[in-house]
Amino acid sequence: MKAYRIKITSWTSSFRYPNIISGFQPTLLVPPVSTVLGILNACAGKYLIHDKLSLGYYFEYGAKSVDLETIYQIELDSKNVPKNQVKSNVIRREFLFDTSLYLYLFDNDLVEYFQSPYYSILLGRSSDLASIEEIKEVELLETEKADKIKGQIIPFKENGLPGLIQALPKYFTETIPRNNIGTEAYSIIPYDSADMQTCLTAYRDHIEDKHLDIYIHHLDFNNMI
Repeated sequence: MKAYRIKITSWTSSFRYPNIISGFQPTLLVPPVSTVLGILNACAGKYLIHDKLSLGYYFEYGAKSVDLETIYQIELDSKNVPKNQVKSNVIRREFLFDTSLYLYLFDNDLVEYFQSPYYSILLGRSSDLASIEEIKEVELLETEKADKIKGQIIPFKENGLPGLIQALPKYFTETIPRNNIGTEAYSIIPYDSADMQTCLTAYRDHIEDKHLDIYIHHLDFNNMI
């Protein structure tokens, strides 16, 4: 199967857990689908409503560490209006260093957005500036009972793959405030996980010296937004 593989890199990345608001801020080891779709919107320069979108991706990093970060907290009054008072605080935030995202798309119109991105690309937070290193057409080999699925998130329902289980949104509305769309449980499988036998049909690619089985997400938000 032919696909377009887009390599996106950044010095740092951090993907927050949706339900952790205060205290130590860990990072997910693979970006959620919503983050990847946010990158696509940034490249397009507009909010896209996807109808039968197919995509896959693989994510890896060179190191993981913790940094200290100053945050500023603003209190609201009884009418939800910000008070004219700001309190600073220092928190510990986990981050990933030397990160690479390999995005697989099958629609040439979407790939064209990456040729000349409209907005800056971020692999995580506003400080995690990323760049596009390569856009390449590749041939993926369909693989049954894939055993090299890693650096990816896989829907937990009906698959039950081992990994960190986390409820994550697939997308967000363009309203303010934004609302979650299509939240479900995923298995988060880091890039350095051991090979494991699965019942999934995936598509094998060769990246540098690694053979990888890429899971394809099929998304349709046409009736959900």
